[in-house]
Order: sequence, then C-alpha cells, then structure tokens
Amino acid sequence: MNWTDKITVTNEDNMELMARYPDNFFDLAIVDPPYGLGTKTTDGGSKKNSQTKFMNDIRRTNWDNSIPSKEYFNELKRVSKEQIIWGGNYMAQNIGNTKCILIWDKMTYIPTMSQFEFAFCSMNKHPQMIKINSNDANRQHPTQKPVALYKWLLDKYAKEGDKILDTHLGSGSIAIACHDYSFELTACELDKEYYDASFKRFKTVTAQTKLFVS
Repeated sequence: MNWTDKITVTNEDNMELMARYPDNFFDLAIVDPPYGLGTKTTDGGSKKNSQTKFMNDIRRTNWDNSIPSKEYFNELKRVSKEQIIWGGNYMAQNIGNTKCILIWDKMTYIPTMSQFEFAFCSMNKHPQMIKINSNDANRQHPTQKPVALYKWLLDKYAKEGDKILDTHLGSGSIAIACHDYSFELTACELDKEYYDASFKRFKTVTAQTKLFVS
C-alpha cells in the first residue's frame, strides 16, 4: 500500500517482500528484528519492572521468541547494499562480524531495562555512540524507537536518492523519518494490528507536521 508517493508499506511476510526484488535493489536496509528475548523484552526479566504495567497495556504476542533465520539475513544482504541491524549482538551467528558497531544510549535509566542497544552496521566506518532519549508518551509498540533515532541514522549513513528498506516496521518510526527527509522507503509489517496502528500514527504525525509547516 502506498502511504505516500515515496512511502510504500505492506502487511506481509518480509521474505515474500524481499523475493520480489533483484540483487542490490535497496541502498540501505535499516531493520529492527526480534531479539529472541521473549517476555524479557518488556518485563526486563522481572515482574517488578516499573514498565510492566505500562507494557501490559500494549498487545503482547510471541513475536520476540526467536531471532530471524540465517535465510532471512542472506536475503536481506542480497537485496540491500548496506545494512543496519538493531540487536545485532543477539544474532551475530547469523549476521557475521563488523568493525562498525552502533551503540544507542537511551539516556533514560530504568533498573530492569537495558540502557543501551547495539546495532550491526555493514559499512566500513568507525563505531558510533548515539545519545537520544527513548521517552515517548505515545508508545504503541514494546520496542518502539524514536523518530529522532532513525533521522540520526539517515543523516549519517544514507545519501540523497537512496532507497531504504525496513522488514520489521513495528511502530512506523522509520516511515515518519523517511517522509520528513524525503527518502523512498519500502517496508512491511507482518502483524495486522501493528500495521494498522503504525499507519494511523504515520497519518496523524505527518498531517500535524504539514499543518505546522503551512
């Protein structure tokens, strides 16, 4: 479905999406796949987690029970020239090694939640530390990342005219970032409820932006 003339998002399996594209079609894939942590993703391994009640208001499924297969990463590398993969430290056996590790400092201290997240970056660049606050009052996905984080990645690792791929849309933050920066994005989300919620969020945020600019 075309959300705009440059943002195309489908409700489908990512392997089906990637199968339609030739080798190296996308310039950069920025993906946030499941880390294989199960309920630790939202509970931090503790029922006393200060975020548990908040997270229980978000629909919980078994989406984070396992990491993607080796076949998924092979296909991701086939269709994209470069990749940024969040949670790469949990799936190194399927991705491989890199010298360019990205470390996101969430700048928010929650005792039972990780203050940092790591991403694999395929580019031949130095490791980078990213300091962006993770607080979001309108969170609609357990692992929702800030729009500002995706804008930072696009600023540093994408260039004008690049085609961007995301195989795990989630809350749709990357779609908002690509829209604001006029990048062409192709993405998919398997879960219909998350897909619908991200579409609604995208339309609401972009409409507000347009109104503000006008």
